[in-house]
Amino acid sequence: MSNVTSCEWTVTGMDCASCAGKVRGAVERLPGVTQVDVALMAERLRLTLDEAQTPRDGVVAAVQRLGFGIAPKGQAAPRTGFVMPVGAFPAPATGADHLATDGAQTGPATGTGTVRPDPSWYQTAKGRLVIGTGLLLVVAWAVKLLAAPQIAQGAFVIATLIGIAPIARRAVNAARAFMPFTIEMLMTIAATGALFIGAAEEAALVVFLFAVGEVLEGVAANKARGGIRALAQLVPKTALLEVSGRTRDVPAESLMIGQTVLVRPGDRVPADGEVIEGVSGVDESPVTGESVPNLKEPGQAVFAGSINTEAALRVRVTKAAQDNTIARIVRLVEEAESARAPTERFIDRFSRVYMPAVVGAALLVAIVPPLAFAQPWDTWVYRALALLLIGCPCALVISVPASIASALSAGARHGILMKGGAVIEAAAHTTHVAFDKTGTLTVGSPRITDIVPMTGTQQDVLALGAGIEAGASHPLAQAILTRAAADGITPLTATAARALPGKGAEAMVGDALAWIGSPRFAADSGVLNAKARSTATALEEAGKTVVAVFRADLLVGLVALRDEPRREASDAVRQLRALGITAVMLTGDNGRTAAAISQTLGIDHRADLMPEDKVTAIRALAAQGRVMMVGDGINDAPALASAHVGVAMGSGTDVALETADAAMLRNRVTDVAGTIRLARATMANIHQNVTIALGLKGVFLITTVLGMTGLWLAILADTGATVLVTLNALRLLTFDPDKER
Repeated sequence: MSNVTSCEWTVTGMDCASCAGKVRGAVERLPGVTQVDVALMAERLRLTLDEAQTPRDGVVAAVQRLGFGIAPKGQAAPRTGFVMPVGAFPAPATGADHLATDGAQTGPATGTGTVRPDPSWYQTAKGRLVIGTGLLLVVAWAVKLLAAPQIAQGAFVIATLIGIAPIARRAVNAARAFMPFTIEMLMTIAATGALFIGAAEEAALVVFLFAVGEVLEGVAANKARGGIRALAQLVPKTALLEVSGRTRDVPAESLMIGQTVLVRPGDRVPADGEVIEGVSGVDESPVTGESVPNLKEPGQAVFAGSINTEAALRVRVTKAAQDNTIARIVRLVEEAESARAPTERFIDRFSRVYMPAVVGAALLVAIVPPLAFAQPWDTWVYRALALLLIGCPCALVISVPASIASALSAGARHGILMKGGAVIEAAAHTTHVAFDKTGTLTVGSPRITDIVPMTGTQQDVLALGAGIEAGASHPLAQAILTRAAADGITPLTATAARALPGKGAEAMVGDALAWIGSPRFAADSGVLNAKARSTATALEEAGKTVVAVFRADLLVGLVALRDEPRREASDAVRQLRALGITAVMLTGDNGRTAAAISQTLGIDHRADLMPEDKVTAIRALAAQGRVMMVGDGINDAPALASAHVGVAMGSGTDVALETADAAMLRNRVTDVAGTIRLARATMANIHQNVTIALGLKGVFLITTVLGMTGLWLAILADTGATVLVTLNALRLLTFDPDKER
C-alpha cells in the first residue's frame, strides 16, 4: 500500500524570498519528499510525501527548527519564535471582517472564517529584538559617555552578544539543515569577528540595524500580502437565509447549493447564485472591477461579494463558499505565485552562486593582503567582515516575486487575472494580438435580420432551424431559438443532435437528417443553387452572417443574423496600435461579413477558418513574434492553447477563470491593452529592482574592499536594498491598467 500523499501547510514568519528558500531547502533534503512548492505571499508549503520514509511530523519539525510557524492547511499556524501568542494582543473592537496579514487564519480562503487580527510590529519577536537591541545600544552609549572606555567597551560587547544570540540560533539551525550560507550566519560571523578585532561598538550597531531591516522587510511583505488577501475580505461573514418564509442570520460559509438567501439594498451578495425574484442594480466591481451597476433580473447570475444597490433580491445559491467566484480568484492569484517567470528562475539560480562567491571573496580579502603584502590583519579582517554582510542576495531574490505579487493583486482589482509570472513576462513581450470575432470583438448576441424561405414559409425555416439547434449554446443558435420563441413557433422535435465543428449542426428531424450551417457547407452538400448563392452573397456584403437550413437535397431557407461590434472594440484596436502591437481578427465567418466588421474596427482579418485553421494562423503569427490570442474560452480552446498567451473573455465564468492563461472578468476588449500595459509596467519594475539590488551591492563591494565603508554601512546597504526593492514593487499596487501611457 502506497504511503505517498500530497500535503499542504500554512507557514508563517516568511518575510522575504530567502525565508522561503530556507523552508524549501530544509524540507527538500528529507527522505521521501518531492515536488516542494513554497509560496511566500500565500504562506503555503506544498509537497509530495512518502510517509514511510518521513512522517508529517518530521516536515513540521524541520520547519519549526528554522523558527517558522507551521500548521496544516485551514488551521491557524502557530507563531512560535516570531510573534506573541494570539491572546497577547486584543482583537479589534469592531470584530468585523479583518484579515491577518500574516495569512494565518482559521477560516477558509473565502475569508468567511474566523480570522486573527494583525499584530503590530512591536508585538512580534523581531520587533522586540529591535526594541531590545536599541535599548542596549542606548545604554552602552550612555556608559561610554559616563564611564571609562574599558567599561564602555564591555557594555557594547554585552549588547552585541544579547542581540546576536537569537540570530545565531537561527544560523545554527539553518546550518544543521545543510544551509550554511544564510544572512543569519553571515551576521553572526561578522558580529563575532568584529568583537575579536575590538570593533564592539560597530558590532552592536550592526546587530541593531539588522533587526530594524528584518522588521521593515516583514512590514513590507505583509503589505504585499494584504493587497492580495483583501480580495477574500469582500465576501460577507453572514447571510439572510430563507427557511419556510422566514429569514435568519447564518454564516455565509455554511450556505449550501439550492438554498435561498435574501439580499437587501446595500448588502453584499453572500454567495454565487441566480436571482429568482426582484429587479435591482448590482455593483460587480469586487469581481470585475467595473463599478457601473448591472441590472439583475430573475434568471440572471450574481457573484459573491458584489453589492446590491437598489431593491431586495431573492437569490438561489448555485455554488458553495469554497467555490464562489471570489474564492476562485483568490486561489488563482495565490496559485499564480508558483508559476514563476523565466527571469525569476534565472535570478534564483544566480543567487545560489552569488552568496558563496562573496563569502569566498571575503576570505581572500581577509588573508591575501596580510600574507602576501604584510598588511595589518585587523584592517583586512574588518573589511572582509563588512564584505560578508553584502553577501546576502535577499534584495535580488525578492526583486521579482514582490513585483509579480503586486501586479497580480493590481490586475485582480481591475478585473484582469493573469496566472503567474510566466504569463506576465510573456504578455509583456506580446507583438501580435489575435481576436476571435463572435463574443469577443462583437457583443456575442446576434439578432435575426432576415429569413429567406426557399421552400415553404418563414415559419417552416424557423421551426426546422430551432429544432436542430434546441439545447445548443452557440450565440447563433440562441438567436434562432429566441426568434422562434418570440414568434410563437414550436421547434420541430429533433433527436441525435450534434455539432459539426466549423460547419454547423445536424439532427434527426422526423425520420430524416436535417442540417443548419454555413452557405459553404450547404454548397458542399449540393443544395445551394445559384439564386440562393446570390441572395447569401448580398446579405453577407451587408455585414450579416448567413446560415442555411436544409435537408438532404432540399434547401429550406436562409437566415441572416447581425452581431454588432462591441462599443469599445475599435478603441481597443487603437490602444493596441498605440502600443506598437499588430491586431488581427480570426473568424470562421465568411470573408464578406468579416471584411465589413474589420473595416468598421480598423483591423486586419482572416475569415472562413475552421478551428484547426485558427491554430495554423496562430502558429504563422508566432513565427513573426509573440502572440496573444483572445477568445471566449470554449470554442477557441485549441487556438488559446497554441498562442504564447491565451486570454479568455468572461465575467467570472468557470471557463474564463480556469481555461486560459489570463481572463478579462469585465468582458471589455480594452482590457487586453490594459493587460499588456500592466505586464510591461511589471517587467520595467522588475528591471528597476534588479538594478537597485545589484547596483547597491556592486557599489558597496568596491567601497568596502577599498576601506571607504564599514560594517554598519554594509548592513544598511543590504537591508536598505531589500526594503527599497519591496517598496518599489508595492508601487504596482496603485497601477491603473485602464490609463493610457
